[in-house]
Amino acid sequence: MSEGAAKKEEKPRKFQVIRGTRDLLPPETVLWNRVEQTAHEVLATFGFGEIRPPIFEPTDLFARSIGTETDVVSKEMYKTANQLEFLRQQLLAETVWPFAKRETSQITRALVATQALVHEVQRAIEVKELEATSDNLAALTHLKELLPPAMERWAVEIRSEVSSNWEEVLKMVGDAAKRISIESISLRPEATASVCRAYIEHSMQHLPQPVKLYYMGSMFRRERPQKGRYRQFYQIGAEVLGGSDAPAIDAEVIEMVMTFFERLGLPGAQLDLNSIGDRNCRPKYVELLRAELLKVKDKLGPDSQRRIATNPLRVLDSKLESEQGIIATLPRIADHLCKECATHYAAVKHQLEMRGVIYRENWRLVRGLDYYMRTTFEITAQGLGSQNAVCGGGRYDGLVELLGGPPTKGIGFAIGEDRLIMSLQESGKSPAQQGRDVYIAWMGERAHATAIRAAKDLRQAGFSVELPPVELKFAKALGQADKLGAKYALILGDNEVAEGLWTLKTLADGSQAKFTEPHMLEFLRKQRASSS
Repeated sequence: MSEGAAKKEEKPRKFQVIRGTRDLLPPETVLWNRVEQTAHEVLATFGFGEIRPPIFEPTDLFARSIGTETDVVSKEMYKTANQLEFLRQQLLAETVWPFAKRETSQITRALVATQALVHEVQRAIEVKELEATSDNLAALTHLKELLPPAMERWAVEIRSEVSSNWEEVLKMVGDAAKRISIESISLRPEATASVCRAYIEHSMQHLPQPVKLYYMGSMFRRERPQKGRYRQFYQIGAEVLGGSDAPAIDAEVIEMVMTFFERLGLPGAQLDLNSIGDRNCRPKYVELLRAELLKVKDKLGPDSQRRIATNPLRVLDSKLESEQGIIATLPRIADHLCKECATHYAAVKHQLEMRGVIYRENWRLVRGLDYYMRTTFEITAQGLGSQNAVCGGGRYDGLVELLGGPPTKGIGFAIGEDRLIMSLQESGKSPAQQGRDVYIAWMGERAHATAIRAAKDLRQAGFSVELPPVELKFAKALGQADKLGAKYALILGDNEVAEGLWTLKTLADGSQAKFTEPHMLEFLRKQRASSS
């Protein structure tokens, strides 16, 4: 078989979604839109405004806020390398000493790579893609000083076919390249850090406090896909930044999210509540917890043993059946709160009771990072198995300051929209495929022009309309209307156009009547109002 014939027979690649992602299709997207529209409505009634931060941010923003030791930052973020980082890695690969072979060509490649990196760094600084810090400018100057004499020396050696020891020169080139601070960018794994960054960057501390913001959109984590967990997932969240840490703020945030779930009809929504203290009392509790865990270390699994040293609070999150009895005997943080935190926690519970919000205290509900403090909460739902949390939130009074902003109080939550949708579907809240309100069956060129105008008027009145692009026989048109789930068929032929009376057929019972256009619109509006 000839090469040309073989190429002809090659089948085109069959593209599929990347593992851990999926397409959201109708009618499921009807439910997604309803959830998001309900969020817009409920959060607006509590005085929150929408923020839409970018989908990627500097990696260091998340490293500082989530913690470099967490799996999210160390293993799960989608990080991108830009052209500068690519050129630097290319240069560093050519400065490795001693050379394995072909020393001459490697020196040439190292010098060419240095030229390319110098050019790209200069360009990036000029267009402000790279910050003109003193370190970056010093590294660039050093490279520019090293390059001309190295190029001149190499030109002489090539002509004389002599190669001297380049180890020191290449080491200096590599060291200078390493000093350039190239910003790494990551797809956002969560949005709280982005909202706090925006609060700082746009000087929102000068606005009336507190500032109430909410967001919704895609997040990304390279974790193992499982039920309700995807590598591209969706969150709805809100943050209250600035002002005081009054217990009423915490209670109102929780009341808001519970109101949202109630409006959606989410069955079995369970609110768990705890206080994790602050910088004054939590460190003492952590040390007490560590001491108690060391006494039973040999009875714990490898993960919990490791966490005794790194973050003892995380042991309380353990789901291992063999550890549950041990964890039940551990000291509870509520018994070790300082006076201020105990008073704050009692006031939050009182505020929730005043609002009619039912909660369950859960002493194992903790957060591991230092800037989390006092109120922490979680909401679970039915139909999700063991991984049943749909919302997590809490107070994080130190986060804005950690990211370079002024001391700022903060509390917020994030809803896992994927899991929320799944719970609603499991409870039978998933809508059926939406049909059309009106299918226009037209026959004849004169009727086509009238049908186009009728479709426009109906759509402006808020009805969903299917207008076939070509003329169909009457029986086929009604069959198509039935397949699309249309409620009515508007029949337009030469007679209807000439008389100005349009035939509207109710497809559920086969009845039909003639209307003028205004009377038809009035009839449809009344039918819509009576069925809503």
